[in-house]
Amino acid sequence: MASARPFVLLTCEHGGNDVPARYRALFTGHQDLLQSHRGWDPGALDWARLAAKSLKAPLIEHKITRLLVELNRSRRHPALFSGISRVLPPAERERLISDTYTPWRDAVEAQLRKATRRGRVFHISAHSFTPSLNGETRNADIGLLYDPRRKSESDFCRAWQNEITAIRPDLRIRRNYPYRGAADGFTTYLRKAVGPRYSGIELEINQRFPLGPSGDWKKLKCDTIAALQATLTAFGV
Repeated sequence: MASARPFVLLTCEHGGNDVPARYRALFTGHQDLLQSHRGWDPGALDWARLAAKSLKAPLIEHKITRLLVELNRSRRHPALFSGISRVLPPAERERLISDTYTPWRDAVEAQLRKATRRGRVFHISAHSFTPSLNGETRNADIGLLYDPRRKSESDFCRAWQNEITAIRPDLRIRRNYPYRGAADGFTTYLRKAVGPRYSGIELEINQRFPLGPSGDWKKLKCDTIAALQATLTAFGV
């Protein structure tokens, strides 16, 4: 019997900077921070929605600001709560875990677990990064994050990088930059929780594109998604 085609799931953990009414008083005087890269990933949800439409793949998105609770960190990570939400009473922080953090992560994990019962899974998590941090310029246009110990992820990212370069030789694409794909994060958790049929890739887009000329941003989205489509086809999707 022929094996099932691999399943593709798109997620966007930092798609917005919404603040539920219950917590709006916390952000009085912090609007600039909320609008900054620390409050959300500009462009990530825009890219993810277009990718989901182009690939006909499901997307699980999240638009509440990461300054309340960080979906892309483990429960024990010191950055789970920001300096703003860390002042909340313990019961209120637990409420953020039970109402926001856990339901979203559980929904993603449940869909991936279900899919791996049928075959391989490619999870593409969309993010963006600030062009400079702490006075240092980030030297990349696109980052592809993965666990280098997992051949499926290494091969996939190398192939996706090659496909992007074939379309856009002007772009600088780097692997495991500006972050390490095996660091504390949701994909790292999912590799253990879901198992060997799971491949978790994080896309990082330089925010100079979504915050720059609209024509450049539109072209980058279309080109990276076309490259992703070609890569997925090569991997049997």
